Amino acid sequence: MSVDSLLTAAPAKPTAAFTQLTPIHDASTAHGWWRSAVIYQIYPRSFRDLNGDGVGDLAGITAELAQLAQLGVDAVWLSPFYRSPQRDAGYDVSDYCDVDPLFGRLADFDALIAEANRLQLRVIADLVPNHCSDQHSAFQAALAAPAQSPERDMFIFRDGRGPEGNEPPNNWQSHFGGPAWTRVVEPDGRPGQWYLHLFDSSQPDFNWDNPAVHAEFERVLRFWLDRGISGFRVDVAHALVKAPGLPDWGGRPDGNSSEGFPGHEAPMFGQPALHDIYRHWRSVLEEYGPDRILCAEANVDPLPRLAQWVRPDEMHQAFNFPYLHAGLDVNRLRHVITDSLVSLDAVGAPSTWVLSNHDVVRHASRFGYEGQGPRDGDGIGPDDAQPDLNRGRKRAAAATMFMLGLPGGAYLYQGEELGLPDSTSIPAAMRQDPTFARTGGARIGRDGCRVPLPWRGAEPNAGFGHGLDPWLPQPESWPALARDQQHADPASHLNLYREMLAVRATRRLGEGSLAWVEDYCSDSSLAYLNGDTLVLLNVGDQSLPLPEGEVILRSSAAGMTDPLGSGESIWLTIS
Repeated sequence: MSVDSLLTAAPAKPTAAFTQLTPIHDASTAHGWWRSAVIYQIYPRSFRDLNGDGVGDLAGITAELAQLAQLGVDAVWLSPFYRSPQRDAGYDVSDYCDVDPLFGRLADFDALIAEANRLQLRVIADLVPNHCSDQHSAFQAALAAPAQSPERDMFIFRDGRGPEGNEPPNNWQSHFGGPAWTRVVEPDGRPGQWYLHLFDSSQPDFNWDNPAVHAEFERVLRFWLDRGISGFRVDVAHALVKAPGLPDWGGRPDGNSSEGFPGHEAPMFGQPALHDIYRHWRSVLEEYGPDRILCAEANVDPLPRLAQWVRPDEMHQAFNFPYLHAGLDVNRLRHVITDSLVSLDAVGAPSTWVLSNHDVVRHASRFGYEGQGPRDGDGIGPDDAQPDLNRGRKRAAAATMFMLGLPGGAYLYQGEELGLPDSTSIPAAMRQDPTFARTGGARIGRDGCRVPLPWRGAEPNAGFGHGLDPWLPQPESWPALARDQQHADPASHLNLYREMLAVRATRRLGEGSLAWVEDYCSDSSLAYLNGDTLVLLNVGDQSLPLPEGEVILRSSAAGMTDPLGSGESIWLTIS
């Protein structure tokens, strides 16, 4: 059945409790830990600073892994910790097979893996194959070599257009603002070729038409697999291969469509040859056993097209950006969830769900606005209209409860279990995101969601570290939101997350089914059954009477039998 027909189909047979159900997805019997896993993203430089230099490190992660095991997650995903000049917080890699001294040594990584194994946590690493740092030895060799040389063929160098090649080779724009091309000065001092960088000028794109690039990244995969990594989250997985001839793009020059997702015809995204790359990588991982995985950060639309990335011989998972961007619009949520499950069921893959990550405003802040935030999600500055944080944290808890009841895998971003909002008061002089610099401050960037975590409220820097000040300043509210403060409060955000994850695991919701409960689906509420668990979200102004059933958990501190208020979710057992 097509997605459109499911959205308009007549309801299926009722249960004893409800008159109208629309089944969408059957419970899964397929094997694979990732199919229902809750994976926790760690942004290393902001997680925990053990050596006192103001930046988080691998030893700090190892020291706090037990806290994540107690939270109830299945795996952790580490944002880049490789050698890097840190122009883009580690997504500009200068050596893919070493740990940046900022974070420690390879021995610290090995200790982290050993502790994770002890705690039965899997570890996934970020892999950045679209581009590297301009300090990478291969790019430095390319700069020193002449045009058309093997060294330059590792990257995308082209002659310029116009008189004397003074204009970029095409009209593509960087995601961080400005042109996607930078002209080099040749070894003899003359202006020379241009190189492509879809992101910062310090991040040249690799040339994936060159077999030598393929060989290099297979070496990188094996290096970390040999050290015990459980898989890779593949950064910008949709962008490695570019269309032949690098044609101008008639849509937005950065490849984005008006909806915020890459246009399906953009020449810098979603090229067919990508699938051969990931089929080969899948075969490499399978040499190490059935439990190593690939997850695509692939901005690909529509969802049926994204399903092509998670066919049985390609990626295991793909991030669900349409879900993240659906917000609390219940009609949009219903469409995205239905579309996701139907499209991915067609290729035998699980869906994933996510509300926050290191690239977006935290959902405790996004949901603090009535409608869209002041910059369409591109950071919040001190002079912008500020979110209502009480409302935002309440809605964030409800949204997370609704998400964790869904079948499939889920991703959490560090600090969301504490209900942390974005920091909106970072001074311009302390901002680190290259987006802010490249746009002259027109775009605030992502620093607000990357502020170092609060661990212990009474300690310096809220327990993040005991030496230098954190690399980004922490808000004044951080000590009160610290993990130790919330641990002692049964009604805290942290303890709600622990309860949700425990119930999700016990009731095996990640492996479950989904049917829309039409009795409670409206323009202001949304409800589904997963097995015998009813999940209900209310975003309207009016409270909803509770259905008959035993209340398992609710997202607010209201009484278990009280009507479901605005901005709340609830889980009930239905007989």
